[in-house]
Amino acid sequence: MESASVAVGQAEPHEHHGPPEAHQSSRIDRQTLGILLFIVTEAMLFGAFFASYFFLRVVSNEGPWPPEGFELPVAVAGVNTAILISSSFTVHWALEATRKGNRRGMQMGLMTTWLLGSTFLFIQINEYIHIGFSGRDGAFGSIFYGLTGLHGAHVLVGLLLLSFANIRAWRGHFGPKAKDHLGVEVPGIYWHFVDVMWIIVFTVVYIL
Repeated sequence: MESASVAVGQAEPHEHHGPPEAHQSSRIDRQTLGILLFIVTEAMLFGAFFASYFFLRVVSNEGPWPPEGFELPVAVAGVNTAILISSSFTVHWALEATRKGNRRGMQMGLMTTWLLGSTFLFIQINEYIHIGFSGRDGAFGSIFYGLTGLHGAHVLVGLLLLSFANIRAWRGHFGPKAKDHLGVEVPGIYWHFVDVMWIIVFTVVYIL
């Protein structure tokens, strides 16, 4: 009887309360989860701007859209869209090269992505300079600069993330193991989000 009570007493410290621990295969990296949650919040922010845009367009339904006096450079924006879409392929190339241990391919992919993103931002700023209206010129001017400027700010953040990834890539920080290429994967996820949002902005603002 005494030995049984001792055995029970020895087993008590090993008892586990609460849900069982998750297997490694069902877990998600904290960095990946963090960027995905951040993207969800940013998508909601863009959603609010799109709602404002469509509200203004419905209110102005009696006249042309964009209103008279506003002319958008659709061809230039189309070229810029092609540049940004290309950058999604190059950042994917960088990630796949990292997973395969191809350091040179990773470096070239990250550098090319950064250059394409910088080119996109330069063209957008140049468009602002020559477009002929400002954010103070009516409701359309405000929402145009609000939407495109919001996206431009996200491109700038993406370029900062890619800058850190480029520096680390040239210093040899990344490798084929899953935990060793998160520094390429996380900025890549964010960059794909930026690209998708621009496709929506371009379609809504410049095409429809």
